Amino acid sequence: MKPLHAILLLIAGAALFSSCGSPTTASEIPNTTVIPVELQPLNAEARNINIPVSGQFTTDDEVLLSFKTDGIIQRILVKEGDAIRQGQTVATLNPTEIDAQVQQAQLAYEKAQRDHQRANNLYKDSVATLEQLQNAKTALDIAQQQLRTAQFNRSHSVITAPRNGYVLRKLASEGQQVKSGTAVLQTNGAQSGNWMLRVSVSNKEWAAIHLQDSAAVEVESVPGKIFRGTVSRKGEGIDPATSSFQVDIHLTGEKPAAIAFGMFGKAVIHPRSSGNTSASGPWAIPYDALLDGDGGSGYVFITNDGKTAKKVKVSIAGMEKDKVIISEGLEGAQSLIISGSAYLTDGSSILSKK
Repeated sequence: MKPLHAILLLIAGAALFSSCGSPTTASEIPNTTVIPVELQPLNAEARNINIPVSGQFTTDDEVLLSFKTDGIIQRILVKEGDAIRQGQTVATLNPTEIDAQVQQAQLAYEKAQRDHQRANNLYKDSVATLEQLQNAKTALDIAQQQLRTAQFNRSHSVITAPRNGYVLRKLASEGQQVKSGTAVLQTNGAQSGNWMLRVSVSNKEWAAIHLQDSAAVEVESVPGKIFRGTVSRKGEGIDPATSSFQVDIHLTGEKPAAIAFGMFGKAVIHPRSSGNTSASGPWAIPYDALLDGDGGSGYVFITNDGKTAKKVKVSIAGMEKDKVIISEGLEGAQSLIISGSAYLTDGSSILSKK
């Protein structure tokens, strides 16, 4: 019996040693066990992150002016940088060809009028048929429309300024033959003062920015002064040339006097967080609170009652020095578990450390 007793003691000892040497995992801890954790109120951490950006100033109303018809440019009456008024003539084509086309259309219309009148008189005398009269009327209508087309083209052989503004670029020269629709001048409505800074942002920054977010704008020509702005547009598609998204910051309040199209500017965008409550993001959370992060998403544990842990999926908008920026997933959550997450499962009982 002694050998059997010794064997049983050895087995029991090995089992005890194995039990003591194995680390405890979250799956081995029953949900009835209360796990001490550290909590961070989300309404205290929801915040406006600062996103520095840079770009060029524009008015978002640049226009490429062109002629309606082919021809040879006779005059360009403005230079780059000139101020222009709405309706001002800025360029003209040589009118010889288009005037000839108008004259031909006019002669064809007058002939169609005579033919129609003659057919009408013959029809009254029962010499012409109704079909011949109708054909003459159709020919008259066609000639009239051709004359209107020629006159319309003639009116658009002259370029006039669509609004008050400035000439940004001169894209053609006098004596140059141009096709219909070829850009001759580029203008904008800078005199209206509707300046905006067009910047490029990454996909993570784009996710954190919202329309009407505030921004502090700096203009190189006015050093040391900060101008107010708001985000007026978020591009919904990526720019293939830069692999980034475009965001427009519209200047509000005081406008800089020394500013021009294409001038470089910088800004700091402050994404809003709905009064610093947990209703909407972004949120900045510690790295240790994020689990299973894959670059675009991950998981965290939250609690709404301080007693039960809940695992939720979140979207990652970016990274800071010691924080992860979360754009979605924490709406309505009260507190974030920032310590003890490794021992938790969904529904675990928790106790906040004091």
